[in-house]
Amino acid sequence: MQSSAPRRLGISANNHSLTLCCLCVSLQETVAIPWEPVDPTCEMLSFGCWGLPAALLTLLCCPGSGEVMFEVHMWPERLAVEITGSLEVNCSTSCPNPDTGGLETSLNKILLEQHPQWRRFLISNVTQDSILSCHFTCSEKQKSRNLNVTVYQLPTQVVLKLQPTRVVVGKPFTIECSVPAVKPLQSLTLTLFHGKETLQKQTFREAAPVLQEATVTFNSTAHREDGLLNFSCQAELDLRAHGGRIFHSMSEPQILEIYEPVQDNQMLIVITAVSVLLFLFVTSILLCFIFGQHLHQRRTGTYGVLAAWRRLPRAFRAHPV
Repeated sequence: MQSSAPRRLGISANNHSLTLCCLCVSLQETVAIPWEPVDPTCEMLSFGCWGLPAALLTLLCCPGSGEVMFEVHMWPERLAVEITGSLEVNCSTSCPNPDTGGLETSLNKILLEQHPQWRRFLISNVTQDSILSCHFTCSEKQKSRNLNVTVYQLPTQVVLKLQPTRVVVGKPFTIECSVPAVKPLQSLTLTLFHGKETLQKQTFREAAPVLQEATVTFNSTAHREDGLLNFSCQAELDLRAHGGRIFHSMSEPQILEIYEPVQDNQMLIVITAVSVLLFLFVTSILLCFIFGQHLHQRRTGTYGVLAAWRRLPRAFRAHPV
């Protein structure tokens, strides 16, 4: 015969059996385990057996259920803007009736449009990378979302140099491509071309805090076919990772003048021919001079008396001694 105390308290003599009984009742519809028929005592406590697990599940599965859940969004999520340019951003929340909201930034901002759940701003004169912070307060709870703004400078000037511009076949030469000012440097790729053939491609991985010149060089040996096609350089600024697009710039094409080296025997023939011609020229001048002098002497020697007579004064010629 059971005592009255356990009956009055709704607890059997074995507390462990009561606990197992209540757990079986609460899980009988979800867990298929063998179990004994429910004790009448457990039936009397069925409400308590169901209420306790429900409360525990509520606490475990829905922590902070008394708080209002909301989100904060920014559009666009990534943004790239040209230096000194402007941009528009939208700041919004899922809270149906937010207390406050706004946009925090060190840049110049203008509120273009305002609604309870969103705001649209104009950001102007962007000169450096910045962070925009959108925030809303809902039921005294604040949330924020940040947006990274990347400033870029396009590679508008691409300079290609050939050193030297005229080279002998088999001799070395250098191709240099440079971009005076570009940002962000880690998004830049320089490619050297000979016609449509890619000679060298370099992507700059290191970031630079300020505008910086980018240069790539390529050393090669001159071949006969190098003078048939143009050399060129392409600058590519890929801003897709920052919410932008790809920009391309090309340099002016350059032509390398290629000439054949003069062979040694040919050079000897040329030197010999020039020497012979020079010798004949000098010899002809000397012979002309010698022959001229000889003729002159012969002429003055044959008619020496007559010439002397003609040089005498007229008075002496009239009265010879």
